[in-house]
Amino acid sequence: MSIRWGVAGSLRRLAAVPGPDVLIRLQPEHAMPRMLTTTGRAPWACLVAACAVMGLGGADWPRFRGPLGLGTSSQTGLPLRWSSQEGIEWRVELPGAGTSSPVVVGRRVFLTCYSGYAQDANAPGDMNQLRRHLLALDLESGKSLWRHELRPRLPEHAYEGEGAYHGYSSSTPVSDGERLYVFFGKSGAYCYDLDGSLLWHTLVGDGIHGWGSAASPVLYKDLLIVNASVECGCLIALNKLTGAEVWRAAGAAAAWDTPLLVDVPEGRQELVLSVEGRLLGFNPDTGEQLWSAEGVHRYVCPSVVAAEGVVYAIGGGHTSLAVRAGGRGDVTATHTLWRENKGSNVSSPVYHQGYLYWASDSGGVIVCQEAATGRTVFQQRLASACTRPSVPH
Repeated sequence: MSIRWGVAGSLRRLAAVPGPDVLIRLQPEHAMPRMLTTTGRAPWACLVAACAVMGLGGADWPRFRGPLGLGTSSQTGLPLRWSSQEGIEWRVELPGAGTSSPVVVGRRVFLTCYSGYAQDANAPGDMNQLRRHLLALDLESGKSLWRHELRPRLPEHAYEGEGAYHGYSSSTPVSDGERLYVFFGKSGAYCYDLDGSLLWHTLVGDGIHGWGSAASPVLYKDLLIVNASVECGCLIALNKLTGAEVWRAAGAAAAWDTPLLVDVPEGRQELVLSVEGRLLGFNPDTGEQLWSAEGVHRYVCPSVVAAEGVVYAIGGGHTSLAVRAGGRGDVTATHTLWRENKGSNVSSPVYHQGYLYWASDSGGVIVCQEAATGRTVFQQRLASACTRPSVPH
């Protein structure tokens, strides 16, 4: 599978959709609704092309799902439609495929991809030729500013079977505006300055999985936090300036999602991660597990979202739930607000004005749930032209 990325006008969000190995910049068009959606690991064309090219005006888009990790933007004037010839400002060939999201910092676009192996599911080639690439492009012109080719630590997971086809560069970089942080699974976490100089490199474990590694790193104060579920079954916090390990928390099993920082009363934040069977809340300063609740009873790909201290999680293709953060111990009975037998296997949800929106991974169905109750408001299959369903206002 190969992919294409696009950015809306001078905005700050780029999104993956199937296509050739190119980066495209799209021209702004008519206003789009404020409810926007991104997928998890899989590049689903209809949903992403219609809904996920977003930005925050002149602000940066420095990480997976935007500055807050929620996949939303209040920006208008985003493109509703384009073709291979219309609405494109520039197009840049890439070294290979990738399923990470590009990020934008100032006038620079950063993205990852891979080459040499696994470009074709029917003929993956020699794993020894696998290379990863980190690229920096000029936002306005697409001109290459710098690029690095990285040799992976081998062996990696074999490129075979449906679960492996997202490839070898699925983790989205993150930036604090001065440095760029990149995670490549068992090959480790890397820190570069924005001019491309390597500042440090740290390993977080040797584990691999048939489905690969996909979680994206997040920043908190002076920490870079990595979900190393595949590599060692832990959440790991690294000093963002040196790469030294600060804390390690066990319990991150069968989890391919990106952790979320959630605001709770008294100005505190908790780090929330959905794992197989449980929803977990941690102290991001120390890694101490603060609470847990019954979660998704299957491996987890979708990242959680939160609003007003409530965490919303979906996963397993069959579960969605809401849990109030801020508790201690097992809070299943005391803090679970609702639980429904409806959910997505891959795509992460969006919260907007009291409603949850997400895409089913079968048949291109968009689902809207009332956030307070979990009640299904509508579910609608997207047409081939990616028509937008009516949504609550």
